[in-house]
Amino acid sequence: MRTGRDWHSGVEHLALFMTWLRHAPAAASGMEAVPGPGGELLAGPGARPARGARRVNLVLTAVRGLVAHAVASGTAPARLVPLVYEVADQRDLPAGARGEDGRMAWRLRARHRLREPRRRVDRASDEEIVALLRACCSARDRLIVLPMGRAGLRRGEACGLRRSDVHLLPDSMPLGCDVPGAHLHVVRRENPNGAWAKSRRQRAVPLDFLVVQAFDAYEFERLVVPQAVAGDFVLVNLFRGPVGAPMPPDAVNGLVAAASRRAGLARRVTPHQLRHAMASNLADSGATLDEVAALVGHASVSSSEVYVHPDPRRLRAAVERVGSPREPAGPDL
Repeated sequence: MRTGRDWHSGVEHLALFMTWLRHAPAAASGMEAVPGPGGELLAGPGARPARGARRVNLVLTAVRGLVAHAVASGTAPARLVPLVYEVADQRDLPAGARGEDGRMAWRLRARHRLREPRRRVDRASDEEIVALLRACCSARDRLIVLPMGRAGLRRGEACGLRRSDVHLLPDSMPLGCDVPGAHLHVVRRENPNGAWAKSRRQRAVPLDFLVVQAFDAYEFERLVVPQAVAGDFVLVNLFRGPVGAPMPPDAVNGLVAAASRRAGLARRVTPHQLRHAMASNLADSGATLDEVAALVGHASVSSSEVYVHPDPRRLRAAVERVGSPREPAGPDL
């Protein structure tokens, strides 16, 4: 609006828009900051950025989505797509992310993107998870903490679990499931409590003995509440109304925050930090990138890369595992 150009021509100057986003202060985007005939002087590269790389990339993602939608709906010319995307093949992807048929496949890659500094993943420590479990007031609450901390479920995936999704037998073939061992299925479906599995692809998540025991203890606790006996949802209200109704995802945040306070933790642990703990522990124990992505439900293995970069403690431990050089034993020559 302020330049007099339509947005079609603005797409051709997206690199300049990136610089503007990076350095223009918030006031410069308001209508009250419309410059006069003399224009407006803004600080450029070399000054402190007004926005971080992540914020800029989020805006650019929205712009690319707008362009793709406009072209698909016929309200913008097709020549705009190559301005925001370049066609790339799969040769730069890890082997686990490529197709098994060996044929060349193509994908769109964003042309405009700032490099974001790699941040250390904010995970819950094993000590914090143990403290949370000890501070839980019921078997139901422990079952909420463990599938996120030991199976990597998102809070929406945990609240969307149905009893039919949970297979705790060593062999589930009689149930028509060929996944070996105790496991649960994460399925995306519409749920009345607003729970939502992020990925469209169903995945099976193996369960260890701690989670299996938590399911057993919770089932006994649930049996003494008549209103909660029926119904297919796993996590239901037991101690407040409406009793027997499936728990909403927001209730998980409050439950974990309350357990953090009772445990006397220095910070409030969040459900997503529990999920990060599971993924980090997988990477620390030697799981490959594709294994981590499959278990936590990442659509792209690139989303799991943050877990496979060792933190300083792991690097120190790696150095200390190397034996010190010693003089060979034996008589002096």
